[in-house]
Amino acid sequence: MEEIKITTSQNVSLSYTAAGVGPRMLAAMLDLIFIYVYAIILIFIFMFVIRRNEYSGDYDTYETYNSIVIGIFILFMLPAGLYNLLCETFFNGQSFGKKIVKIKVVKLDGTQPNFGSYLIRSMFRIIDKPVVALLTVALSKNSQRFGDMVAGTTVILLNKRISLNETILHRQKTDYKIVYPQIALMTDTDANTIKEVIDFSRSQNQPQHIELLAKKIKTKYGIVNIKQSDEDFLRTLLMDYSHYQFERS
Repeated sequence: MEEIKITTSQNVSLSYTAAGVGPRMLAAMLDLIFIYVYAIILIFIFMFVIRRNEYSGDYDTYETYNSIVIGIFILFMLPAGLYNLLCETFFNGQSFGKKIVKIKVVKLDGTQPNFGSYLIRSMFRIIDKPVVALLTVALSKNSQRFGDMVAGTTVILLNKRISLNETILHRQKTDYKIVYPQIALMTDTDANTIKEVIDFSRSQNQPQHIELLAKKIKTKYGIVNIKQSDEDFLRTLLMDYSHYQFERS
C-alpha cells in the first residue's frame, strides 16, 4: 500500500499507510448500514406514534398533532443526513464504520483536522459519488477523493486500537512531582507531537524519530543535563504536562 509522509510541527516526518479503496469502501458500507438501521427504526417508531393518534372528529387538532410528529421526525432524521460530519467532528476523524475498519481522517500538513476540514469533506460528498470517489482514491497521489484534496486531508490505516488510556492527558498520582518545570511553556501542539512520535516510532520500530524530536524539544525549551534516554525524557515530559494541566484546572 502507498505510504503517506506527514510532517509534524516539529519538522519530524512520519510515514503512514494510506487507507486504499478496500478499507474505505468497507467503512462506507458499514456506515450506510448504521444510517439505514437508524432511519428504519425511527420510521417505525413515528409511524406507530401517528397511528396511535385516532381521529376524534376534531380535524384541526388531528392534523396539528400529526404535523408536530412529522416535524419531530424530520428533526430526528437530521443526524442521519449529517452522519459523517457529526461522527468525524466528535470522534476525532472517525465514523463508526471507520472505527471498525481502523482508519482515520488526518491532515496532510500534520495538524489536527478541525470542523472546517470535516465540513468540506462532507460537502464534497455531493460530487464524490461512489464511482468518482473510488477512482480518485485509487489514482490520486495521497489516496484522496475530491473532498480530501480541497480539505487537505486523507485517510490512513491505524496500526493499533486507540484507548482512552493512550490520550495525552491522564491524571498522575497525587504525590507526583514535576521533573521539568519548562513544561509550563509547552504548547498542546508540542505535547500532541510528542505523543504521536512516540506511538509511531514504537509501532514502526523507527527510534530515530524519537532521537530527533528529543533534540528539538531540548533546544526549544532550553532543557539541559538530561540523565534519561530520549524516549524516557519525552515520556516524562508528557507526564509532567498532564500533571501540570490537571493542577491548573
